[in-house]
Amino acid sequence: MTHIPINHHLRNFYRTLAGLCGAYILLFGIVGFTQTGGLDLFAQEGLPDVLGMRANRAFAILSIVAGLVILGGAVIGKNIDHFINLGGGALFLLAGITMMMLMQTDLNFLGFTMTTCIVSFIIGMTLFTAGLYGKTGSGKQAAAEERFRHGDSADPEEHTWQYDGPEKPAAEEANQRFA
Repeated sequence: MTHIPINHHLRNFYRTLAGLCGAYILLFGIVGFTQTGGLDLFAQEGLPDVLGMRANRAFAILSIVAGLVILGGAVIGKNIDHFINLGGGALFLLAGITMMMLMQTDLNFLGFTMTTCIVSFIIGMTLFTAGLYGKTGSGKQAAAEERFRHGDSADPEEHTWQYDGPEKPAAEEANQRFA
């Protein structure tokens, strides 16, 4: 991922938000697992309300695993949480959209409701945003990225798609040519 801020000053705030999302998901999974003890793994009827959402046993187990991974990433930090949050955010958004399409069918194997989809979208956006602002690096890398982002220097990273043609005219020359 190129040109994501490195060592952003709100990184700890976003890391805390991701940790809270992970804790909520883990708590939801644990409570859901205890309340769905007598139900089939993929039951769709008679599901209990767990923290404002319906849950079957499979959804509870997936929530425990996801909560542990997200919470673990938030505790470990470094760039691990950056990648976990980006991937987890995208996964929660995709799950919300997919389960919204399957909600009124027999393929709703996790027992999602519209409330569950909305919570999935909120958690997905929170995690994805935390991932965008969670990248860490050396002070030198952060300074080079900031100079590039503000237009003060060249791209600090080499890209395979970079321009290979003749050199582009400087901004001043380009403005004079078209003036």
